[in-house]
Amino acid sequence: MNTKAPSQIDVFVGSRVRMRRLMAGLSQEKLADGLGITFQQVQKYEKGTNRIGASRLQAIADILGVHPSFFFQEGEDPASARSGEATREPSEISSFVSSKEGIALNRAFLKITDPVLRKKIISLVAAVAQTPETETTRTATSHNQELHG
Repeated sequence: MNTKAPSQIDVFVGSRVRMRRLMAGLSQEKLADGLGITFQQVQKYEKGTNRIGASRLQAIADILGVHPSFFFQEGEDPASARSGEATREPSEISSFVSSKEGIALNRAFLKITDPVLRKKIISLVAAVAQTPETETTRTATSHNQELHG
């Protein structure tokens, strides 16, 4: 085992710290101030380069307003954390949600209360991204136009 490479668990926990910090709207400097450490240390924690001790993880959880177990949960399936699947690298979705853009998009989207408008936005994004969802939307749209047009 290469002792220089961070463990997958440390990387995962660090990514969860970053995601929660961004969701809370805190900078690395603010979190560091609350912990009495430098922002560079927070950077190392978030990258998984440095391990987070139990008492430090509890302090981070207190500042970010979550239970320490939050940092070990994948989110989609609590059973996966118990079976050891939490050691895998963060998923594509977790990576996006923990980015500044992902958090901003999520916050804005959650403010939209109209379900029809939400579906239209998803269709728009899928069309711009040219994803497989685009074909489903096009088929449904052309079918509706045939029926009503």
